[in-house]
Amino acid sequence: MKMSIHKASERGSADYGWLKPNYYFSFSNYHNPEKVRFGLLRVLNDDFIGGGGAFGTHPHDNMEIVTIPFTGALKHKDSTGGEGIIQAGDVQIMSAGTGVQHSEANASATDPVTLFQIWVFPKKRNIEPRYDQRNFDIAERENKWQYVVSPVEADGGLWINQDARFAMTNLKAGQTIEYANAFKGNGVFLVVINGSVEVNGQKFGKRDAAGIEGAESFAITATEDAELLAKPLDNGARGCRSADDHPLKLQAREVEV
Repeated sequence: MKMSIHKASERGSADYGWLKPNYYFSFSNYHNPEKVRFGLLRVLNDDFIGGGGAFGTHPHDNMEIVTIPFTGALKHKDSTGGEGIIQAGDVQIMSAGTGVQHSEANASATDPVTLFQIWVFPKKRNIEPRYDQRNFDIAERENKWQYVVSPVEADGGLWINQDARFAMTNLKAGQTIEYANAFKGNGVFLVVINGSVEVNGQKFGKRDAAGIEGAESFAITATEDAELLAKPLDNGARGCRSADDHPLKLQAREVEV
C-alpha cells in the first residue's frame, strides 16, 4: 500500500476577512507543484465563511462540485433553477456540465459557516447541468460507512458523474472499521474531519488526510472519537501530466478574492 500524507498544518491557506480557506491542493493564489490533485480529485477546500459572507455569481463548466457543511447554513442559487439552504447533515452536488452560473452565501449575518467544497473531474463531459441536495441521518454512519455521493443508485447517495463513492463514518475511540474499495485500481483520499485515527501504523489528527493507493481494503482505528470522509477516485487524469494540462483545468479563480 502506498500512502501520501497531507498534514492539516501543511495546507495552503488565505485570509480574505469574510473567507478563510485552507487548501489541500493548489487553488487560487496557492500553488504547490507536489499537491496539484489526487487522481481525478482536483479541489478540496476547507472553508470558513464569516457571517454575511458570500461568493457572487460565477461560472463553472465540466466539473462535479460537492459541498459538505459542518456548521452554520449556506444558501445556494444557480442558473439551472437549483436553489436551497444546506447545513450539517446535508450534502449538495452540482454537475456543471456544459456551463452553469451560481452563487453561494452564508445564510446568517452573524454565525459562520464551515464546510468542505470538493471538485472532481467528470466521467462524461458536456452533460446537462444539474443540482441536487439531500439530508442524511448522521446516526446511520455510527461505526459504518454511509454513502453520501455515488454513481450507484443502490448506495442511496447523491448521483455523481464519475466513478467515485463518497462515504462518511463516525467512530468511537478504540473502534476499527475496514474500508473496501468498490472500484478496483482507484486510489482513496481519506480525510479526518474531527478526532484522530491510525492507518497502517500512521497517526492522523483533525483535518489530516491520506492519499492511499494500491490497496483493495485497509483498516482504520480511531484513537479518539473520530469523523471521517473517504473518496475513492481514478488515480489518473486520463493521460494528462498534471491538472493544468487537463482540458478541464481549474476555473473561476476569481471566486476566492
